[in-house]
Amino acid sequence: MKEITDIVKAYQKATKEKKKTALATVVKVEGSSYRRPGARMLITEDGQLTGAISGGCLEGDALRKALSAIVQQENKLITYDTTDEDDAKFGVQLGCNGVVHILFEPIIEEDPLNPIAILTTLQAKREDAVLATLFNLDGKQQLGTSMLFKKDAILSKILKEIEDDIINDAREVFTNKTTTFKVYPCGDQEVGVFLELIHPPISLIVAGAGNDAQPLAEMAYLLGWEVTVIDGRTTHATPQRFANATKVLVSKPENVLAQIQIDEQTAFVLMTHNYNYDLELLKYLLDTNAPYIGTLGPKKKLLRMLDELNLATPANETRVHGPIGLDIGAETAEEIAISILAEIKSVFTGASAMFLKEKKRPIHVYELKNN
Repeated sequence: MKEITDIVKAYQKATKEKKKTALATVVKVEGSSYRRPGARMLITEDGQLTGAISGGCLEGDALRKALSAIVQQENKLITYDTTDEDDAKFGVQLGCNGVVHILFEPIIEEDPLNPIAILTTLQAKREDAVLATLFNLDGKQQLGTSMLFKKDAILSKILKEIEDDIINDAREVFTNKTTTFKVYPCGDQEVGVFLELIHPPISLIVAGAGNDAQPLAEMAYLLGWEVTVIDGRTTHATPQRFANATKVLVSKPENVLAQIQIDEQTAFVLMTHNYNYDLELLKYLLDTNAPYIGTLGPKKKLLRMLDELNLATPANETRVHGPIGLDIGAETAEEIAISILAEIKSVFTGASAMFLKEKKRPIHVYELKNN
């Protein structure tokens, strides 16, 4: 989501400066590549790049393709095939041994459903959504970013003859929480559709506004997470100390839940260094559906808290991450922040947090399902 947020901001800036732009989207990958489907990059006519579609090897050539799309004012699908050992002929030296299909879409400001307008609508509310990007591998008409499916709303400019089928499949993606790739017959051709499930950014609620909370909040902001800092001390919970937090609240534990939203992308970190504050807040959190709760400090502290709350069950001991974080030998506040953020990320993606060199399957968490 951070990449999309950065792209929307960059587009708004380019529009004010009266610069033409194009959006590049990785719509399909066969084999290995640095970025997976859903990676995006905004290109301005003067060569400014926001986002990324590769590790840097594609961006130079992508700039030329984007400028061509801007000049011709039409969508273009470009395929980079690096399975050929002589990949130098592309002039990009990918070295990834994969086939990457990238869609380039010039942004027409007057179009109320241009790709950036759709991405902007995606950000309007914290909820899951499915984004449909249409393309044709045979090089015929490229329809591009065409639909946004939400629980209570649909934005679409898809051809009527395939719209109902795509909406039905988008609904299935929304329900099953699984990104997919489909192919639909459309007249005398086939249209590929990348149906991408997009979650809102992680909402990190940090209970504690001490000095050690500052690097945690700042690093989470750099990841594109929404950060809320809560503390009972007016001297610590201030916007000046947490300049990039979405919210900074001074609150007693019993009033916290009334001031925040908890959804499937919410993580709580208890690090006030005030045992009684953490204890009382934990009592309220265990009655919520918060998917992640972590407590700073040793295991015996967590067990003591659960015991005092008469909630010392195996389920609660498993549910609460205490001590919080991954074992990376962290000592400083900054290192501890990395440990905490890495654990939260692994929990939300369902990743193992193991050494990648020991992983037997592909690095990326999901593999696209085809119909």
